[in-house]
Amino acid sequence: MSDPLRIPVVVDDPDDPRIRDFIGLRDRDLRLRDRATSADPEPQSSMFVAEGDSVVARAVRAGYALREVLVDATRTAPLPPEVVATGAVVYGAGPDVLYRITGLGVHRGCIGVFERRPLLSVAEVIAGTRRILVLERVVNPINLGVITRSAVGLGMEALVIDDASVDPLYRRASRVAMGEVFEFPYARAGRFPEGLAPVVDAGFTLVALTPAEGAEPIDHVSFGPDERVALVLGSEGPGLTEETMAACHRRVSIPLAGTVDSLNVGAAAAIACYAMTRA
Repeated sequence: MSDPLRIPVVVDDPDDPRIRDFIGLRDRDLRLRDRATSADPEPQSSMFVAEGDSVVARAVRAGYALREVLVDATRTAPLPPEVVATGAVVYGAGPDVLYRITGLGVHRGCIGVFERRPLLSVAEVIAGTRRILVLERVVNPINLGVITRSAVGLGMEALVIDDASVDPLYRRASRVAMGEVFEFPYARAGRFPEGLAPVVDAGFTLVALTPAEGAEPIDHVSFGPDERVALVLGSEGPGLTEETMAACHRRVSIPLAGTVDSLNVGAAAAIACYAMTRA
């Protein structure tokens, strides 16, 4: 049996001020989400949290500054070399403290606190791209994580979200995306449809994904090799707002069989991204 990992600082008090960035993590996540769905989409905190060895290491490789790491005090496995190389302080904690932080008693190896970087503008994010993804009112972080990972894996080049969508750096979103969001260019565009102006001005064709009648089957559409296309998806359930739908140049749908009239936005995004990058 291997010796326990050497942890410089072990805390046994959930209110220890040395781990104040971790205490109340659930509440901070909620505040960030609520802030991101308000008129002011910028998170209140200058930090974000990543969860799990691979996700924390991915954020480090993407250039985010790691401040602190928290692990189970009985952990025996070494931390990823990228994490060790940062020199960030490593704290260990017992089950009670970890529960106070995660709310589930589960932390997937380690939790890292990172410093945020300034958000890029829409113009900066879409410069030089041909296929981008645009999201309106996607508030479920798990769905956003699924969408992000699918978008990267299927060849989309950037993400533009409105002021009502969840923060892409929300820990559940980044965890589900396996850290892809850390290197995938994204920007907030304000409220739609007004926020779509920079995308339209850059020459993109806005293509709305909708189950509504009259939409073109997505496997029947085609675009020129140099045509700039923005695939626009709406929230879980309601879909795109009428105003945003009206602002789009084309409407496409995913043909479905049986009595199913729509797909989860994460599944729909994967199919649509595949089609758009090959259209």
